[in-house]
Amino acid sequence: MTITSALNSAMSGLTAAGRQTSVVSENLANVLTPGYSRRSVALTSAGDGFAGVRVNGVQRFNDPGLQASVRTANTELGVSKVQSDFYGRMVELVGKADDPYSVTQRLTDFDSALIEAISRPDSGPRLNDLSIQAEELARSISDAAEGLRNERTAADRAIDVQVETVNQSLEKIQKLNAKIAISQAAGADTVSLLDQRDLLIDQVNEIIPVKVVNRDRGQVALFSDGGAVLLDGQPAELTFDGKADTLPYMTLGNGLLSGLQINGIDVDTGPGGPLRGGSLAANFEVRDVLTVEAQEDLDAVARDLIERFQDPALDSTLGALDPGLFTDQGAFFDPANTVGIANRIELNDKVAMQGQAETWRLRDGLNAAGPGNAGDASLLRAYTDALDTKRLVSSVGLGTANLDASTLSANLLSRFAQSEYSAQQNVAFAQATHTEMQQRQLAQGVDSDAELQNLIVIEKVYQANARMISVVDELMETLLRI
Repeated sequence: MTITSALNSAMSGLTAAGRQTSVVSENLANVLTPGYSRRSVALTSAGDGFAGVRVNGVQRFNDPGLQASVRTANTELGVSKVQSDFYGRMVELVGKADDPYSVTQRLTDFDSALIEAISRPDSGPRLNDLSIQAEELARSISDAAEGLRNERTAADRAIDVQVETVNQSLEKIQKLNAKIAISQAAGADTVSLLDQRDLLIDQVNEIIPVKVVNRDRGQVALFSDGGAVLLDGQPAELTFDGKADTLPYMTLGNGLLSGLQINGIDVDTGPGGPLRGGSLAANFEVRDVLTVEAQEDLDAVARDLIERFQDPALDSTLGALDPGLFTDQGAFFDPANTVGIANRIELNDKVAMQGQAETWRLRDGLNAAGPGNAGDASLLRAYTDALDTKRLVSSVGLGTANLDASTLSANLLSRFAQSEYSAQQNVAFAQATHTEMQQRQLAQGVDSDAELQNLIVIEKVYQANARMISVVDELMETLLRI
């Protein structure tokens, strides 16, 4: 080896060591940075008759198969959480079996107040308490229905936000595609750009599960699992018209709620549609399926309660179209207008404490001309019998059966409690899978102990090359003195 080749070899070694030190430092600084991929310096022999090493760039450690598995786990966890959060909220709204403010407990309190009034039909305080308990029962149903409406509105808003997020992310991915292609053509490192792009793809994937297809010059195309083109050269544009509020009668089918379009074309947002599987589809399911079914269940309970006390055969003072004890916002309930009755159910103003407060009408008849026999509890007993009568009730969630009022309300609580439990089980399973995938990904990430060991090796390499330069310098000085 000549002195010149030795010097060139040492200089290239110092250059490589410096680059390696920079990369190791960057790895250590980003140990906890989400989306950061471990890097290493790619070295080869200088070749072409030159001694030393050549830095061929920075390698990025990334397992596409593992990355796809992690994305799938993230998507499944997000979907299960959307469903679990919805059913958890419904359990809060209708209450649990041991909840003193649940619909079932309010019905029990109303039944108990009836028994108390029957024992002393002449007691004004007991009739007043009966009115209060009846109003609380109606309010527990309407409050649950209004809470459900808020959940539906929240799902609609979530869709609006997610559509905007996807559009922005796709535009950013397109720009990064262009930057990566330019950087590769210039021979510059693209690892940071690739990390940024992966983070954006992860963001899109949580909303709409995607398949990543590699294109020329380091670019990628994105397709949904259902085959929709999200990005292939140019990004797709998703459009959605969010609503400030939703009402029970508003549906996608009647055009009062917005669907989703991709590049101006309507797409199916159902579980079999092209955007299936992500949190966007899950929010559409909440808005268009789960809340609609829950509304039907609450409407079934409200309708049953109103019709039990609206029958003129129960209260002879009622006409054929007179509102009963429980009303449709003060009016007679028309069975043809069932949608949203749970939101509109109210206690008859004539006996409501916040209304006319003529609670003697609970004993003598809602349309009685005046107070009757204070000791007559026959109407109050008929009210109790009406609660115990089995009537045909039908809805998607509650099924079809002949039920008394107590069993119906208990079935309502049980229906949402079971759905919540099932959703929580799905979350637990998805969380376990997600954790396992994350641990595997972290195992391929930056290991600070290994990086510090590499730093020690690099330091020794640097010292050896520096010593080589020092020896060459001493040899040159010796030769010049001869």
